[in-house]
Amino acid sequence: DELGSHRDSGQRHVSILDDHDHVSGDKIRFSTDAASETQVVAGVALQLFSLGIPCIYYGTEQSFAGPEKSLRDQFLPDFNAGTDKFLREAMFGPEHPLAEGRAGFGPGGAVLDPALPGFGPFGTAGRHCFNPDAPAYKRIAALLEVRRRFPVLRSGRQYQRPISNFQAPFALPGAGEIIAWSRLLDDEEALCVVNGHGVENRGGDVLVDAKLNNRPGATFEVVANTRQAGTPGFAGSHPVGQQLLVKRRDGAAFVEIRDLEPSEVLVLVNRP
Repeated sequence: DELGSHRDSGQRHVSILDDHDHVSGDKIRFSTDAASETQVVAGVALQLFSLGIPCIYYGTEQSFAGPEKSLRDQFLPDFNAGTDKFLREAMFGPEHPLAEGRAGFGPGGAVLDPALPGFGPFGTAGRHCFNPDAPAYKRIAALLEVRRRFPVLRSGRQYQRPISNFQAPFALPGAGEIIAWSRLLDDEEALCVVNGHGVENRGGDVLVDAKLNNRPGATFEVVANTRQAGTPGFAGSHPVGQQLLVKRRDGAAFVEIRDLEPSEVLVLVNRP
């Protein structure tokens, strides 16, 4: 990992999830064929809370996913064939696209091609698709707010945290388990936890810094829970404000994370 745990590299590295300038790999959005409309939030959390400068490409916060699968299969044989045009849905709902080439720019302004429908998100044309109540938007907004509030999430050193399930030795997680990392700044520790599974709840015991959290009764406070941010009347695990006791086993300090729902994110801090 070129970034390692060093803050200096993070000040120059821009992290992008969905943009059209992919230089290799699939030319599709993260949400294409995702398990849910909020799975993209897990990817954005990695951007926001790991080393680097996060850049959220337009539409990521709305779970834009490119053309609908039924349209791809029937009408778009060149989908994901090296072109980035399918990453460019028109968020604000034109009825028709610009005419091709110079024909799209006349003396009076833009010239549309009435023979073609507008390329809107989710198979639409002529529909305004910026929705501040969208499930992904509300979750990402909550994560951005907590990033703004806590400098440790922007400037702290970074360490991935081993996980233990069912009293097993602590180890880095396998595919589909919770992923956790800490950001450390002076005596502050922020713990970020993402459920890497798209359809099942996950949990585990997550290591934290034993020296920073060695006082009797040390706790971490939940300051962000994406499921809660997107769910009125939320009654699930780890609500914002909950205090998690730092426990110890065989010299290791850890907190217990339980029943984190698919692709959801928690942020906890030891110095709220």
